[in-house]
Amino acid sequence: MSGHDGGRKLGAAEIGAEPGERATLVQFSTAFCQPCRATRRTLAEVAGMVEGVAHVEIDAEARLDLVRELGIVRTPTVLVLDADGRVVRRASGQPRRADVLAALGRAV
Repeated sequence: MSGHDGGRKLGAAEIGAEPGERATLVQFSTAFCQPCRATRRTLAEVAGMVEGVAHVEIDAEARLDLVRELGIVRTPTVLVLDADGRVVRRASGQPRRADVLAALGRAV
């Protein structure tokens, strides 16, 4: 997982759902993306394990404005938001559960 996006904040209005109390895993997906399904399972599992963490999935094709603004070039792309909605980590491709947990450790 690489660095952050210069303090860009995302709230309920941008992600279309209620953010987590401590952190939010935001997943950008597309309909025909195979790794997106596995990523959805991994992130939902992690969100279920860690208190105060929400998993929000965004259809990249429906939110091209946000995709362009955040410079997302492939799916799945996962953003880790801290409690204030700041993007603290991002990763492209299917993440491993251990990596997601490690990234969350930095966010919460």
